[in-house]
Amino acid sequence: MAGVLTVTAAVTIGLALTGRGEDPPRPDATAAAPAVNASPVPATRPGELTSGPLMVGSPPTRVSIPSLKAAAAIVALGLQADGAMQVPDSATDVGWFTKAPTPGALGPAVLAGHVNWKGRRGTFFDLGKLPVGAGITVERQDGSTAVFTVSKVAQYPKDRFPTDEVYGTTDHAALRLITCGGEFDTSTQHYRDNVIVYARLAHAHPA
Repeated sequence: MAGVLTVTAAVTIGLALTGRGEDPPRPDATAAAPAVNASPVPATRPGELTSGPLMVGSPPTRVSIPSLKAAAAIVALGLQADGAMQVPDSATDVGWFTKAPTPGALGPAVLAGHVNWKGRRGTFFDLGKLPVGAGITVERQDGSTAVFTVSKVAQYPKDRFPTDEVYGTTDHAALRLITCGGEFDTSTQHYRDNVIVYARLAHAHPA
């Protein structure tokens, strides 16, 4: 099956494709955590914990990562009937998981994108090269902009996806960028790992 990015009950993300081209870059420092079988819906509730700036909820429309010269429109991703997350249907679009908070609101907002798609580089191809301290800008439907700072970039085997770390409760407005990485398994037509970027809201426009 070509070009499938999924989130399963274990909240892993996979990618299958044809004509994959070159392998994506790896993060400088890798980390792994035990897999947790949990729902992909975050536990954070508004007003539960607060630390740092927060924004009212508004759907995201566009993401840009200046240090990677990457930018893309954002599409909404819900859940399929089998519990897997819907996926962007192009190499360029990035998807916002609608069961998670909106970027800038309390809790971990989740954006997922293809590393490549049907032989084309995806917007998140170079995600593993993103340095700590880099900025990520998310434009939102209400005209505001959320600016995040990267705190960690890590690569995990898909059978050790850090579900709680990615989707669990946070005391701040958090952002997760997720794509595939590592070696490509030709027998399954999937990459073996996930690359995950962790970031937190630095400031908002208008504040």
